[in-house]
Amino acid sequence: MQLFKNPTTFDFMSKRKMALTFSVILLLIAIGSTAVRGLNFGLDFTGGTLIEMKYSHAVDLTLVRSTMETSGFPEAVVQHFGTASDIMVRIAPREGQSNADVSTTVMAALRGADEGEVEMRRVEFVGPQVGDELAEDGALAMIYALICILIYVGFRFEYRFAIGAVLALIHDVVLTVGAFALFQLEFDLTVLAAVLAVIGYSLNDTIVVFDRIRENFRKMRKGTSVDVVNASLNQTLSRTMMTSMTTLLVLIALFVFGGELIHGFATALIFGVVIGTYSSIYVASSSALMLGISRDDLMPVEKEGADLDHIP
Repeated sequence: MQLFKNPTTFDFMSKRKMALTFSVILLLIAIGSTAVRGLNFGLDFTGGTLIEMKYSHAVDLTLVRSTMETSGFPEAVVQHFGTASDIMVRIAPREGQSNADVSTTVMAALRGADEGEVEMRRVEFVGPQVGDELAEDGALAMIYALICILIYVGFRFEYRFAIGAVLALIHDVVLTVGAFALFQLEFDLTVLAAVLAVIGYSLNDTIVVFDRIRENFRKMRKGTSVDVVNASLNQTLSRTMMTSMTTLLVLIALFVFGGELIHGFATALIFGVVIGTYSSIYVASSSALMLGISRDDLMPVEKEGADLDHIP
């Protein structure tokens, strides 16, 4: 089923300079926010204590947070997981207090503030060194993914397309990470996984567009490179919009009903899908045009003497 019954004729590339300006402004904001404010790393990266507890009844997180604050843990992150009677408390590293001391203090405070029973299920400590290693490994994973994508697209299409695809992916990653820095949203391993998923989603959309551009360069004998790119974007627009909207519906449902544990994951993917759809149209395609892609670069190479092969 097509979103648009008739082929659209939007002149996307006439707005590419405006889109370039818009992207540059967003990138400057994202890079500036990351440099000045930094990322609000979760316990996966900073280290700290994680305590899982089960109440004998449904518990109000507001009351638990209030108890943690009055007990000397104002920075504690309190979340439901599983059911309304299961909670998870995450506390940043504290000087002079061991993991056991922190968990004992927290449990004593919560048991004293609630008339029901509170059972400790699990206590886990993540050291800062492990957090540093996770941050480094996560950054390397993104770099390796971008290098592999550059090689893959270069072999499948043409090096100008490969550069355009990687520029679009870097654009998407920087803006997604910058949004978390700007709004100081918690950045943990689930968000890192979402950023890597954004790379895959955006690349898939870009490959579809590039495949149609290559096909049209070989089929359309008239028209400039801009005309070919515009025609290709209009032909794939219905598919792009349907894929983006159905994906966003699932992600919004995850954000609303999935609980606080995956809010960061869903938020990163929602932002990434929106910005990835935009970049596949304006960043990847515009970059290929700016690099001088033309029909001659994509026409199949004819073998010398091929016109004589049919002669007996």
